[in-house]
Amino acid sequence: MIYKNGKGASPRKGDIACIKYSVSRINGDLVYRSDSITPFEFETGKAKVPNGLEEAVLLMKTGDHAKLIVPSHLAFGLLGDMDKIISRQILVYDLELCAFKPRKN
Repeated sequence: MIYKNGKGASPRKGDIACIKYSVSRINGDLVYRSDSITPFEFETGKAKVPNGLEEAVLLMKTGDHAKLIVPSHLAFGLLGDMDKIISRQILVYDLELCAFKPRKN
């Protein structure tokens, strides 16, 4: 669900996405949060983040704020993250696409 619309462009596979996020369990318990000053960056299409998060980012525009419910098979699956996220955990992301850097050709 996009709850605040941005005005920018959308990233494509291979771009570097810059996001701010928080991750909670379905019951509302906070699991992780990005640094409030420095956005988290990842290259799309490289399987560095859960599939559900990457799919959502590729559908967003710069400046969008979204809330996502990500089923376990699109999050951390059967293994969890071996830290705070258990097996088959449904996650809720609160996400902002701050910016993206186009891929280098």
